[in-house]
Amino acid sequence: MSENSMINYGPLAGLIGVWVGNKGADISPEPDGIENNTYYETLSFTEAGEVSNAESQQVSAVHYMQKVQRISDNKVIHQETGYWMWDQANDTVMHSLTIPRGMCVLAGGKFSESERTGITFDVQASLDQQDWQLIQSPFMRDNAKMTKYSQQVVLIGNSLSYTQTMVLDIYGKIFDHSDQNKLVRQ
Repeated sequence: MSENSMINYGPLAGLIGVWVGNKGADISPEPDGIENNTYYETLSFTEAGEVSNAESQQVSAVHYMQKVQRISDNKVIHQETGYWMWDQANDTVMHSLTIPRGMCVLAGGKFSESERTGITFDVQASLDQQDWQLIQSPFMRDNAKMTKYSQQVVLIGNSLSYTQTMVLDIYGKIFDHSDQNKLVRQ
């Protein structure tokens, strides 16, 4: 029995594994309009264990890697890595992620669970929130500043779907860059 098998991952336990989906829809900003992409992706979650913060907060975590490729030409259009974390005492979920464009997000929120609708994770972050923040490089801040981030993940058995929106200040306008996909466990 591994050390991690004794860890209570709570609502995160169902995420662990490899997920694939090929029905992704990406709506991205372009200087002269909007770009719509269909994509496929692989999303891998692994046990990361449990940590104690300041000897008083216990957080269980799963690490993930996401790779997104455009269907039309197989070009990688997005990659990210990070952690989903669960603070059992406060019944809070956290999502930390890094995008190799010079962006980091620490989003937080709650989850709900029911037999009919599965587990739903809702997390948000924004520049004007004290607790859940966005960090970006000077280039991104000056050219493609993210001002808000929201994500909803729904897990029902071997089906995982998500929608996410990054509100960007880009090309002289405010743009809701959105992605959504439905994946199945391999």
